[in-house]
Amino acid sequence: MDYNKLADILFPDVTKAPADYDAVYPQRDLPPEAMVTRLGPSPTGFIHLGNLYGAFVDERLAHQSGGTFYLRIEDTDDKRYVEGAVKTIIDSLDFFDIHFDEGATLEGDKGAYGPYSQSERGEIYKCFVKDLVKKGFAYPCFMTEDEIAAVRQEQEANKLTPGIYGKYARCRDLSIEDVEANITAGKPYVIRLRSTGNHDLPPEKIRQIQVNDAIRGKLSMPENMQDIVILKTTGIPTYHFAHVIDDHFMRTTHVVRGEEWLSSLPIHIELFEKLGFEPPVYCHTAQLMKLDENGNKRKLSKRKDPELSLDYYKETGYHPAAVREYLLTILNSNYEEWRKDNPDVPADDFPFSLKKMSNSGALFDLDKLSDVSKDTLVKIPAPELYTFLLDWTKEFRPELTDMISDNQDMVTAALDIGRSGNKPRKDLVCASQMFDFISFFFDDFFEVKDELPEQVTPADCKEILARYLDTYDHADDQSAWFDKIRVIATDLGYAAKPKDYKKNPDDFKGHVGHVSTAVRLALTGKTQSPDIWEIQQILGEEKTRARVNAYAATM
Repeated sequence: MDYNKLADILFPDVTKAPADYDAVYPQRDLPPEAMVTRLGPSPTGFIHLGNLYGAFVDERLAHQSGGTFYLRIEDTDDKRYVEGAVKTIIDSLDFFDIHFDEGATLEGDKGAYGPYSQSERGEIYKCFVKDLVKKGFAYPCFMTEDEIAAVRQEQEANKLTPGIYGKYARCRDLSIEDVEANITAGKPYVIRLRSTGNHDLPPEKIRQIQVNDAIRGKLSMPENMQDIVILKTTGIPTYHFAHVIDDHFMRTTHVVRGEEWLSSLPIHIELFEKLGFEPPVYCHTAQLMKLDENGNKRKLSKRKDPELSLDYYKETGYHPAAVREYLLTILNSNYEEWRKDNPDVPADDFPFSLKKMSNSGALFDLDKLSDVSKDTLVKIPAPELYTFLLDWTKEFRPELTDMISDNQDMVTAALDIGRSGNKPRKDLVCASQMFDFISFFFDDFFEVKDELPEQVTPADCKEILARYLDTYDHADDQSAWFDKIRVIATDLGYAAKPKDYKKNPDDFKGHVGHVSTAVRLALTGKTQSPDIWEIQQILGEEKTRARVNAYAATM
């Protein structure tokens, strides 16, 4: 077989040689230890937690090592392309503070190793497909979909591995005359890899490939034996082929991807071998799991679990810093210990390590995310939280935007209640909850949701509130204010201290906490809230008196 002639028949318009691209895409000028990583999402309109999980690993590896992190759009599957998906990808990752050094942007490509969309790299792929044909490592296949379906049916009936290989690869040994006749007849064809793997060998004779995975250690598995498609009838490469070419010429050093790609690793290693490229370091991450209602682990599902979509975190209003902080707790097993020892150090200072990543299912827990978020938000200054909340309302609760904007000082103060001192309150979780938490400050959202403590009768409540207003002085400091509450309590038969009531419950109606709860209900509508004195300072005297009077009138 004259493979050079075959290659020219198949690719008459391809004139460049592989060496030409080495000049176009030289080795990067980076320190020896620098890592080059990439995120390669498909523009399908759905960007999920797994993308963010992998992107975070990519970003940490590149930026901690003084390397480069780039965005590549893997759009070879035109059937799945969704209009506007690239913008969704870029905007979503930007929201979570995932920033690229180069790659695809909304304004066009940035960097010297583009194009960064695979759909624009066709001539590069065809050059290397032609080169494989010249070397006898690839061939045209004219099998129809019906023929392939028949092969699959036969293999299933005989309980054989499905695919095109060995005797089922019917076009492997076509003569040049046969190829030309099929092309002249207008028959569509794909280009397949001519794998050197042999299905007819006994298992013990099959070559094992060895790969040192940076997360999983040394992997050993049978070499690829499938004649996979590398170029479709449309002239578009498959993902398998495109990513090998791109990772080589974009000079990627580390490829972070999910464990679902482990089964494809033999294919990718064979492609690197036949192309004469050094493969990158593969880092196969664990799948994201959650506990089901029975306490069993299962994979996060697009259909069942809204939290798989990044939109969920934006719509709920989780702060990007909280999500990043939580991801670190499941990415590196030693992160939480480091955080305890370094409570005020930026998360980016944490020495991220692939060796500390789990190679079993990574458990994702929304409750733990909320706990981490509380710890994170308490360290963010109130003015920044105000801006975050305002921006969130603009996108997800526009009916609230003017109200938040017109009351900046009040909202900022409300968000800051109880957050100073050695034991700051950790009430805030996410933007949607933040608004619910402070909504009682606005008359339009104020409502009494809770009941009086059983120790306080309606008659006593009315008397408590009447005396409260009689003695109320908005200029009182917190100590003077509470002393007046204590006087009201003791005058009406309530213990001045909760412990006194606990010791002798028959001697008192209740304790001072029950009395202050009557005031708390009047001002917030809830039995649980931050400090009442601070709330009054924010509400102002006029609104404080109005609310106490209104609640007393319901008794």
